[in-house]
Amino acid sequence: MTAVASSIPPTWYLLLASAVFCIGLFGVLTRRNVLYFLMSVELMMNAANINFVAFALYYGDLTGQVFALFVIALAAAEVAIGIGIILVLYRNFGTTDVTVPAEMRW
Repeated sequence: MTAVASSIPPTWYLLLASAVFCIGLFGVLTRRNVLYFLMSVELMMNAANINFVAFALYYGDLTGQVFALFVIALAAAEVAIGIGIILVLYRNFGTTDVTVPAEMRW
C-alpha cells in the first residue's frame, strides 16, 4: 500500500499535536478547578487523536482514524463520569477545587 501524498508534511501535524498536548499537560499540572482539569485532559486526548489521524494519512490506511473514534468515545465517557464527580464534589464540599478533598471519607 502506498502512502497518500499530502501537501502538509506529517512533521507539522506532530508539532501541532505536541503543542496541544503540552498545553493540556500544563493545565493539568497548574489548574486547581476540576472543570479546567477535565478540559486539559480533553486537550491531551485530542492531541493523541491528531497523531492517530496524521499517521493514518501518512500511511494511507484507516487504522489511525478507527483508533481516533475509540478515543472520542472514551473521551465522551470520561466527560460523563467527570461531570458526575464534579457534582458530588460540589455538593459535599461546596467548591470545585481539587485540593479541598484531601482524603476520601465515608
